[in-house]
Amino acid sequence: MTYKGGCHCGRIAFEVEGELSEVMDCNCSICARRGYLHWFVAPVKLRLSTPESALYTYTFKSHKLKHHFCPTCGCAPFVRSDDGASINVRCLEGVDIGSLKVKQFDGRSL
Repeated sequence: MTYKGGCHCGRIAFEVEGELSEVMDCNCSICARRGYLHWFVAPVKLRLSTPESALYTYTFKSHKLKHHFCPTCGCAPFVRSDDGASINVRCLEGVDIGSLKVKQFDGRSL
């Protein structure tokens, strides 16, 4: 299935392909503050509809994870790394989060 997603103001738009049934809720300092619910996909499954220049990026600790966000509205729709992408399902259209299996991850302990 293909899902459309983006930030609140529409500056960032994307499509992602895959079967969405399970998400991860991480309690690390950034995920907890941002409210991420992660859906992991291969990098080729995420297609930007807006230019790369529309994204602002934040990294910390190892700097391997690129937390992309909108400089206008502040929404953080996805994270990318060399190995894959993590979609914040809260930024996808038409997803019933209550129907998804949520796995807890203790990122705070890393």
